[in-house]
Order: sequence, then structure tokens, then C-alpha cells
Amino acid sequence: MSLFFEENKKLIFRQGGETVQIIPWGKNSFRVVSRILGEIDNSSIALIEQTSCDDVKIEIGEETATITNGKIKVFLDTRGWQETPVISFFNDNEELLLKEIGRGGALFLKARHFKPILGGDYKLTATFESNPNEKIYGMGQYQQDEINLKGCNLELAQRNSQASIPFYVSNLGYGFFWHNPAVGKVHFGKNTTEWVAESTTQLDYWITAGDTSAEIEEMYAEVTGKVPMMPEYGLGFWQCKLRYYSQEEVLSVAREYKKRNIPVDVLVIDYYHWPRCGDFRFDEEFFPNPKAMVDELKAMGIELMVSIWPQIDWRSENFEEMNQEGLLVKANHGMDVQMIFHGNNVFYDATNPRARKYVWEMCKKNYADLGIKLFWLDEAEPEFGTYDYDNYRYYAGQVLQKGNIYPREYSRGFYEGQLENGQKDIVNLVRCAWAGSQKYASLVWSGDISSTYKDLRNQICAGLHMGLSGIPWWTTDIGGFHGGVTENEDFRELLVRWFQFGAFCPVMRLHGNRLPSTPIYNKAGEQRESTGADNEVWSYGEEISEILVKFIRIREMMRDYTRELMKEAHEKGTPVMRTLFYEFPEDNQSWDIADQFMFGSDILVAPIVYENEKSREVYLPKGANWINATTGESFEGGKIYVVNAPIETLPVFLRDGKQAYLIGKL
Repeated sequence: MSLFFEENKKLIFRQGGETVQIIPWGKNSFRVVSRILGEIDNSSIALIEQTSCDDVKIEIGEETATITNGKIKVFLDTRGWQETPVISFFNDNEELLLKEIGRGGALFLKARHFKPILGGDYKLTATFESNPNEKIYGMGQYQQDEINLKGCNLELAQRNSQASIPFYVSNLGYGFFWHNPAVGKVHFGKNTTEWVAESTTQLDYWITAGDTSAEIEEMYAEVTGKVPMMPEYGLGFWQCKLRYYSQEEVLSVAREYKKRNIPVDVLVIDYYHWPRCGDFRFDEEFFPNPKAMVDELKAMGIELMVSIWPQIDWRSENFEEMNQEGLLVKANHGMDVQMIFHGNNVFYDATNPRARKYVWEMCKKNYADLGIKLFWLDEAEPEFGTYDYDNYRYYAGQVLQKGNIYPREYSRGFYEGQLENGQKDIVNLVRCAWAGSQKYASLVWSGDISSTYKDLRNQICAGLHMGLSGIPWWTTDIGGFHGGVTENEDFRELLVRWFQFGAFCPVMRLHGNRLPSTPIYNKAGEQRESTGADNEVWSYGEEISEILVKFIRIREMMRDYTRELMKEAHEKGTPVMRTLFYEFPEDNQSWDIADQFMFGSDILVAPIVYENEKSREVYLPKGANWINATTGESFEGGKIYVVNAPIETLPVFLRDGKQAYLIGKL
């Protein structure tokens, strides 16, 4: 008697208390679910329900079974000493893509190891064989300059400047999504690949096969969602600093940009423009007439973005009501203080639909009804003071088991509220993300990074991995957030190099906590959050200003091109900022380049990422002819060249001479 059976085009195995389901889920794709002593939960935390697949074939034997869906085939094998099947995945050329570990003879290994937690659910470890020649890309945003993640150990948890999105693309021709929001880790080892969820009820992952990374990426977008169309004001330059503390300062900066005829699409008001965290409104002492401020900015063609924090200060005017209504994250034990910053704070529970509605209604009344369209959803991890994930509980469940969805639900609350309010052109800046965040108009930025060349190098890899993780809208604090001194010559050089990189990021945004800062006090003598040193493009001297303004104008020149890239992202899920191999999969060297990227399909960018560097090596992929955008010189692909890059420019090459309007402008 076979242990396998078919049900509604699903292949199912049951034995020894375990149920395994192999479910066709989109073109060339499967969802794999396993559970011990319970019914499979086929609801989805991120995957969009798919229509039934027509190209499914199932073959069942006594000890083996196969199920095929287009280009991918799954083979389940219980032969030998195996009590539960070893699961293997093959492409349509019968090449092995991925395989679970076997029992290991007398070792009694378990590919799907559910370790009971006393009084609770399971700690889950899923282990696969490892191809030592495999290359792995994606997984969200980690602060490192590793482009190939093979050999890396990654925490599956959200932190300030870290966004865990557990989807990767393999050079072997498949994509893998760990469909589990639990805090955990993954080891892409030489001997095995091991996924760990610290607390969960079932194993759940999705896998797809494709001939190219682009095909894999587009299939992933089909099952997790695509970004909306980027609004026009997302294509230009955004001005920000920590922090514009008053209405007068905001308007004076905007007027100066207008006077100098420097294009700026968005001006950003950072945190603590409110009296207390959780008040969700302007502090009238420093912003006496915000409607007039918004109207004047709009008359200048500038949209205003305002910062929102999910922290609720114990002293906030909304704390008691939110606490009574059960709209706050709860500590399992100890004092219910989840972050200490200008007072004792707890977080609002973005996984609770009532809490999302409550916060949006506050922000609608005090911001959106004034004409403000853009929100900066800061602290989105959320930033627990000590990241003790096991000590907190959401409406959705224990943070240890459900925690990674918080940033997505935070974005969701605002996106759905804006849609209901009639807004169509939506983009919100957010500091973290998970699978599906993109469909809620999330523009992710890389968090509170430092002002160093190492951090600049890290951001190139972060942006590339985020694009491959299904997040096309991504940006950084140009110049870094921590440690930049406005008057320091070394920092000014770093700022220029970062600004040049930023001109070719999906969104170009200048921000940072520039030093020295100035303390701010209200009329009652209470110290408010400080304001940083000047961070406008004219703040760094005339020579630097000319370079920065040049790159703002280059960004403007690319507006039609960038709009087309955003259309591709909206329609197909395509990254805006792309690895070289995304465009040149047949070029083996393109799979190892960590400090160059494609801005769309036509523009290759090689930022200057080391101090005092005035030239650098650039690899130009084979399969194209390349034009230096600065000099107009032509170069053959498939070779490394040393390219000059004085401070006023950076190496940019045009594929087959496309986007030729840039030649001579860089």
C-alpha cells in the first residue's frame, strides 16, 4: 500500500503523524507544507492564492512519487530506511536543483526536524544538501558587502538597518521562499543549507524553477505581489535631514531651493515634530499653521513627507485609550517598556487591524486632511530596546513566531487608509520590510548606517539583494546617518561619492544626522530632540555644491528612463537596481561583482567606494558594446578596464550606446 495519494492536484504523504503536501502554486512552482499531528493550515501569511495549474502531472508508486508543474518536478523517496520521504527538486532537463538531506544511515538525521517546545509548538529545522558551487542572492538587507551569500549565516529577524526577507535566487536556476515569519536563522553552509524557526506550527516554503533570474524574479512577484506605479514625485530629488524642527525652517529651505532653481520633489520633516510619541500631530509651538506650510510647498511643486513613529509614550494623549482598547504590543513579563527614548514607550500593534485603523484615522485627521500624501514610517522593525523577541506578543501571535511581518503590516495600515481616502499616487518610506511589503507601496531605506566608505560599499550589496528579494523601491541616507561632520573635508568627499551613487538608486534622497547638532527647547524649557547641522546641497561649499547640483540635474534628465524602470517594476516585479548577472546571465564574471550594478537595462554604474580614490577597475560584461558616459569612448565587453574618476564624476557606461543623452553630462 502506497503512503502517497493525490487530492485536487496536490500530492500528499501521511505516515508516523506527519502530513506532507506538495501543492502547485503558480507557474513552474510548488508550495511545500508539512505538519506533525494536526491538519495542514493552507492559509497564507504572504503567498497570493493561485488559480489551479493545468500543467500538473502526478505519478504514485509504493515507495516513491513524483509531481511535475511545468519546468519543475518534485521527487519523494521513502526507499531504504527512510520513514518519511526525502524531497528532491529537478528542472525540466532533469538537473537537480535542491534536495533534502537523507537519514544518513545510522545517524538518524531528519530533514524536517520538529523539536517540541514544552507546553508550546515546535522549534523547526529544515536541512538540505548543499552544492558547494552554488551562488545565492537576495534574502533582504544585511549590512555586509557580500554579493554571493553562499557560506553566510543570516539572522531571520528585523533590526534597525536589517530587513529579513527570506527569498533567494540561485545560479542553479531556482528561487526559494521560506514562507515563515518566525524569528530564526539560515546557514548557507558548504555541507548543508539549514533553516531554523525558533517557534512555529508547520514547515512551509515555496520553490520555483526558471531559465533566468529575471524569470524567477517575475514568478516570485506573481505570488507575493508587485509595487504600484511609482508616483511622479518619486522620480526626482528628495531633501531631508535630522531634523527640520520648525515650520519656519522648512519653508526657508524650500524657498532657497526655489531661489537657486534646484529641482526638489519632496521635502521631509523628520521625527519629534510632535509633542510626544503617539500624539500623531504637529506640535503647534513649532508648527503653528501646518496647512499654510503644506499649501506653500505645493505651490512650489514640492510634496511634504512627515515622519511617523509607532512608539506610544506613556504620557501621550492617546496612550490610555490605546491601552484600554488592546491596540498595543504586550510584554510577556516584566515592565511593559519596549523602548526608552525621550520617555517610556511601547509600540502600537500593527498586526491588529483595529490598531492600524486607529493610527491611520489619527494621521488622516492631522496630516492627510491637510494635503500631506507621503508618510515616513520609521522604527518599522519595530526597534525593541533590547530585541528580546521572546518577551513580546502581537495580536497575530508571539513575536518569536510571527514577528517578521510587523513592518509589512505597518505599511499596510497606511496604504489601505490612503486608498480608502481616495489617494492613488502612493509611496511611503519605511525602515524595514518582509515578503509582500512591496504591494503596500513600501519604499525601504537602509536604516541608521554610519558615514563611512565601508557602509557605502555595504549599501550597494544591500540594494542589489533587496531588488532580488522583491523590493524594487529602495534607497539610503545619502552620506550615511551617523557621524558625518558638515565642515569636515573627508566627509565632504564621502558625501559627493555617496551622492553620485544616490543619483542612480531607485529613489534619490539626501538625509543624515549632521554634526555638530544644536539643542532645541520649547517655551516651557523642556529639551526637545536636537536639530543637526545644515544638510542642504549648498551647505558644503561652492565646489561641492556644483557637483551635487550637477547630479540632481542628471537625475532630472533620466526622469523618462526612470519612469520606464518603475513601470517595469509595477508590471513585472523587475528590480530597478540590478545585479550584472540579472542582465548578463551567460557572463560568469557577472555573478561575482559586488561594487557595480545596472540601473535598469541600459546604464552600468561603478561608484567610487574607497577614500581618495580617483580611478577604479570596472568590469564591462560581454555581450554588449559599452560607451563611457563621461568621454563618449567605446569599450568592448568581457574585459576589465581602469577608468578615471575625478571627484566631479564616476564611471558610468551606456549599453550599446543607449541613453546617449547622458554622454558628456557626467
